[in-house]
Amino acid sequence: MLFMRPGSGWIEVICGSMYSGKTEELIRRLRLARIARKSVQVFKPELDTRYSSTGIVSHNEQSLGSLVVARARQITELAGDAEVIGVDEAQFFDDELVPVCEELARAGRRVVAAGLDKDWRGEPFGLMPRLMAVAEFVTKQHAICVICGNPANFSQRKTLAREQVLLGAGDVYEARCRHCFQVPSEEQLRLFDHSPELD
Repeated sequence: MLFMRPGSGWIEVICGSMYSGKTEELIRRLRLARIARKSVQVFKPELDTRYSSTGIVSHNEQSLGSLVVARARQITELAGDAEVIGVDEAQFFDDELVPVCEELARAGRRVVAAGLDKDWRGEPFGLMPRLMAVAEFVTKQHAICVICGNPANFSQRKTLAREQVLLGAGDVYEARCRHCFQVPSEEQLRLFDHSPELD
C-alpha cells in the first residue's frame, strides 16, 4: 500500500467470488490495525446470519466481533470515533453504503469493505461496481476452481433458484473459473419454477 498522510482517509475494497478469502483478508487487515493501536469498528448486514448473528466469520472459521445493522446509514451513526471501519458482505447493503463510505473517508477514516463483486449469474453485484470505482484500493481475491483447479472468480450456484440473494455456503455455492462456470438457461429456470416440489 502507498504511504498515506496521517489523518487522511481512504476506502479499500476486497472483492472476489465465494471461497476466495475476502472475509479472511478483511479480518487480517482489521487485526493489524488493532496491533497498530488504531480503534476499529466492524459492521455486517442483518441479512447475513450464516455463521454468526453477532460477528463476521470466514469460511475457515476466523471471526471478529461486529455490529449488525439493517441500513448502511446506521454505520455513520454507530461508528463513533473509530479510526478504521470494517464492512463485511458489502453487496448486501442498500445503495447508501457508497456515500456512507465516502463520508467516512472524507472525515479521515480508513474504510475497509469486503464483498462479492459478481452474483450467481456472473453479473456485477448491486452497489459493488460503484464502491470499487470510488475506492483508493481494490484487491481482487481468487478461489480455486473445484472442477479444474485454475484460479476461480465466479460463484457457481448449485440450485436452480432465481433470486439474486440466496444465503448459503458449500451446500449452495462452489467456486468456478471462467471456463467451468455455467449459468442455467431460461428454460432450465422455467422448469424449476414449475416443479411440483415447489407447490
